Amino acid sequence: MTYDIIIIGAGPAGLTASIYSGRAKMKTLVIADSIPGGQTMLTEAIENYPGFVKPVAGPELMNNMYEQAKTLEIEFVTAHVKQAEKQADGFLIKTGEQEYKALAVIVATGASYKKLGVKGEEEFTGRGVSYCGVCDAPFFKNKEIALVGGGDSAIYEAEHLLKFVSKLHLIHRRDKLRATKIMQDRVLNNEKTAVHWNSVVEEIKGAKLVESVAVRNIKTNAVEDIPCRGVFIFVGMMPNAEILPRSGFIVTDEKMKADVPGMFACGDIREKTLRQVSTAVGDGAVAAFSAQMYVEELKGIAYK
Repeated sequence: MTYDIIIIGAGPAGLTASIYSGRAKMKTLVIADSIPGGQTMLTEAIENYPGFVKPVAGPELMNNMYEQAKTLEIEFVTAHVKQAEKQADGFLIKTGEQEYKALAVIVATGASYKKLGVKGEEEFTGRGVSYCGVCDAPFFKNKEIALVGGGDSAIYEAEHLLKFVSKLHLIHRRDKLRATKIMQDRVLNNEKTAVHWNSVVEEIKGAKLVESVAVRNIKTNAVEDIPCRGVFIFVGMMPNAEILPRSGFIVTDEKMKADVPGMFACGDIREKTLRQVSTAVGDGAVAAFSAQMYVEELKGIAYK
């Protein structure tokens, strides 16, 4: 059986793409590693998604998207995609046990935050440990936090967090930041910023929630316990690009087209400046529409 469109990934981008694809009467299959929802399933509350006056829980929002998709005769398969191979007549999608064919493919596999790999990081994720300041800053209003990183993304997030927190401990393993100078100045010159140069996080501590972070100076080996209610980690992101012939984020045009004919990408797997549920939803809608146009052109159907 050949599907019109196969969507790989079922986060907000992939689910939105499936809804638009289903509504366009495209024969659609969604393949995802686990239950639909992606990283948003780990988000306790989303305050900046349009249409919700009160915060909405990540699992609730994703479950609603999934239930909506299921009303449109879309097929869902839980499997790990190992390869998306371009062929003359479409794509061959290989999982561990099955093979599927499609005329077009939408890659919505997302990206993963790079982890510090320290004790307490996994345990307190969602309970003080965060990888998104724009998402979670309001939960730390008038609280003391630690932020790890020194690039543009880290300093951008630090600047946003400083609008909410009482104090921000900036922890960086070097003696200078890599972020652009104007962004650095805004953060370093803020009276609420305390900088810990040449330092790395050794452990994140707490009971039910984060209470402190152990920081080691790599030059003196001195370890300091810094009280804080949150630890924000910005040491980079890694695209979930295992299925692609090359690593890295996927570069697309404004129609979400990749450089392989018939392949589209949406959400965090794309090369983009802002990774939010709202931008993923927009990407997914555009990707599905573009894939529909591609499929209908292959089938000789004129779109009116």
